[in-house]
Amino acid sequence: MTALAAVKPAAGFDIDRIRADFPILAEKVYGKPLVFLDSGASAQKPRVVIDAMTRLLEHSYANVHRGIYSLSQSATDQFEKARDIVARFIGTPDSREIVFTRNATEAINLVAYSWGQAFLKAGDEVLISHMEHHANIVPWQLLRDRIGIVLKVAPVNDAGELIWDEFVKLIGPRTKLVAITHVSNTLGTIVPVADVVRVAHEKDVKVLIDGSQAVQHMHVDVKALDVDFYAFTGHKLYGPTGIGVLYAKAALLEAMPPWQGGGDMILSVTFEKTEYNDIPHKFEAGTPAFVEAVGLGAAIEYVQSIGLEAIAAHEHDLLVYATERLQAINSLRIIGNAKDKAGVISFVLEGIHPHDIGTILDREGIAVRVGQHCAHPLMERFGVPATVRASFGLYNTRAEVDALCAGLQRVREIFG
Repeated sequence: MTALAAVKPAAGFDIDRIRADFPILAEKVYGKPLVFLDSGASAQKPRVVIDAMTRLLEHSYANVHRGIYSLSQSATDQFEKARDIVARFIGTPDSREIVFTRNATEAINLVAYSWGQAFLKAGDEVLISHMEHHANIVPWQLLRDRIGIVLKVAPVNDAGELIWDEFVKLIGPRTKLVAITHVSNTLGTIVPVADVVRVAHEKDVKVLIDGSQAVQHMHVDVKALDVDFYAFTGHKLYGPTGIGVLYAKAALLEAMPPWQGGGDMILSVTFEKTEYNDIPHKFEAGTPAFVEAVGLGAAIEYVQSIGLEAIAAHEHDLLVYATERLQAINSLRIIGNAKDKAGVISFVLEGIHPHDIGTILDREGIAVRVGQHCAHPLMERFGVPATVRASFGLYNTRAEVDALCAGLQRVREIFG
C-alpha cells in the first residue's frame, strides 16, 4: 500500500464561506444533510455561475455572431470573453486555439474524426492506457473500424500507475498519436503527462490529453506542456453541462477539416462550394452553447479567486484523511493506490455489492458513485465487477469523510 504524503492545507482556505457559495449544499436528503461525494461525475455549481447564466438570459440573450443589434453584440462579447478566460486558464495566449464543444467526449471525437481521419491511415497506431474513460477508447475504436488504424494499450500496475517502461516500448515507428488521461476518473492516478509529451515528441508522435479530471484540481499550462491536444469538460469544473473545451495548436486546427457542417462554421455557401470560417469557428457548427460558455467562464474565475494551489492542498488533505479512515474499515479494499493521486477513492467492501452500498449511503444523505465508472476494461484489470467511488471537490470537509465512514459502518451492520 503506497502511503500518501501529507500536505498542510492552505492558510486562509475558508471552507464555510466556500460552502455557502453553493446553494445545493443546504439541501437535505431523506432528512439528512447532503454529503456530496460525486464531484468526479459532475461538480456542484456556485452561485456566481448560476447568476452569470441567469443574467445573460434575463438581460442580453440573443443569438451570437448573427445580429448587429445590441443584444446580439452583448451576447457575442460575453461568449468570446469566455473563450479568452478559458485560453488564459490553460496557458495559451491565442484564443483561436480554444474550440467549444458539448463536453470532453465530443472534443476527443472531434480529434478522432477530423484529425484522425485526415492524417492517419491503415496500420498507423494510436496508443492509449488501461485506465482510460470510455470517451478516450471508443472514438479510436470507431476510427479503427473506419480506416484500419491499430489501437494499442499501455498497462498499469497493481497500484494503478502507468508502467513507464512498457509505455515507452509501445511507442513504435507506426505510432502517430498518444491519447491518455491526465487523471484517472476511477483511480485518481495522476499521469506524468509532461514526461508523456516529451517522450512522444522525441519520436515525432502527437499527444492528446484528456484533462476532464485534472483542470479542477491542478494548474494546467498547455504551452509549458507543449501538448498537441487537450480536452476537458465544464460541468466537472463547477460550470454547467453542455459545454466542453478542445485546445489544439493553431497549426493543427488550420490543417484539420471541419467535422460538422452548418451555421457558424461557414463564410459562404453555394450549391457548388462552401468556404469555411476561420479557426476556431470552423469547428463550431450551428448555434453554440453560449449561455453555458459564459457559465464556464464564471466558474473558472471563481476557481481562480480561491486559487488552484489552495484547492489542491485542501483536496489532498481530504484524500489523505479519507484514505486513512477507510483503510481502518474491516474488509474494505481501496482500488488504486498510486503515489500521485487526485481526490478520488474507489473501493469495495467484501461480500457487499457496490449498488447496495450506494443505496444505503443515499438514505444517510451521502451521494457516492457506484458501478464501473465508464471504465469497464479497468474494472476487469483489477478483477472487480464494480466499485464505490468517493470523489472530492473544493467544498468537501473532513466531517463529510467521517459521515461516509459512519455510513459504511451502517452498511456493515446491516449486512452482518
